[in-house]
Amino acid sequence: MSILLEKQLHVFSGTANRPLAEEIASYMGVPLGKATIGRFKDGEINVRIGETVRGADCFVVQPTCSPSNDNLMELLIMIDAIKRASARSVAAVIPYYGYARQDRKAAPRDPIAAKLVANLLTAAGADRVLTMDLHAPQIQGFFDIPVDNLMAGPILADYFRKKELESPVVVSPDVGGVSRARELAQRLHTTLAIVDKRRPAPNVSEVMNVIGDVHGKVAILVDDIIDTAGTIVQAAQALLDRGACTVYACCTHPVFSPPALERLVASPLQEVVVTNTIPRRNGEWPDKIKTLSVAPLFGEAIRRIFHDESVSVLFD
Repeated sequence: MSILLEKQLHVFSGTANRPLAEEIASYMGVPLGKATIGRFKDGEINVRIGETVRGADCFVVQPTCSPSNDNLMELLIMIDAIKRASARSVAAVIPYYGYARQDRKAAPRDPIAAKLVANLLTAAGADRVLTMDLHAPQIQGFFDIPVDNLMAGPILADYFRKKELESPVVVSPDVGGVSRARELAQRLHTTLAIVDKRRPAPNVSEVMNVIGDVHGKVAILVDDIIDTAGTIVQAAQALLDRGACTVYACCTHPVFSPPALERLVASPLQEVVVTNTIPRRNGEWPDKIKTLSVAPLFGEAIRRIFHDESVSVLFD
């Protein structure tokens, strides 16, 4: 006698971005999984899964944003707890993959922290990783498990397309982000420009030149991360100095380390468009910052993974 078992889907959330996890679960029409996350007196993380996951496909939503170390450790412990509870599979859903900026040895005796994090996730028991706009796409190669690197480009492009901007030009704030800017420019059917800068020290940048025609155009600066906002603000001023009439900025991951918000408010930027891969902290953000939700994209990706359907259509 054969017994047919129905597949089970569970979506759990850490504490890093519970509102996004709730949105994802709502999109999929499933309740958010029961999990209790606390701290011992000495600060150690304590996780308890509050429902049966035996034989289930589980997805843990947890960006490793600030506080990066706590959120990363919380994710690892949740994966371990679910795996030890006999789940069929555990997927780490990491909207923002921390430590991605340390993806190579830029100088002697540098660590490759992005690879270390990949090793930790695999050792914890993750069977799959679902993330968005890795700072360096080659980080996918650090894993020996499937990695789906979703793109926020279609969401950002749709937003700016609806604004019907006159004479837009997409601008990369540095040479390293040209491929990202080119992709957005193609989606908006417009031209591309590049800000050439040098970085004398970490989190310190100096704009050198603008490559491309921005005179009389509406410039859209695009990056994957806005951290202290120094690069974006300097690039915006450089574009205005070279004749751009208005400057917008957009990014996937609003890290917003101090004094980013103050810089953005005081900057000549018309609007800063971000996604909710990282939650808002320190109260409300200024009106100048517009937040777009990536929950439907992650929800659809999880649904397709669960039903063994193609995820590649989400990149179109």
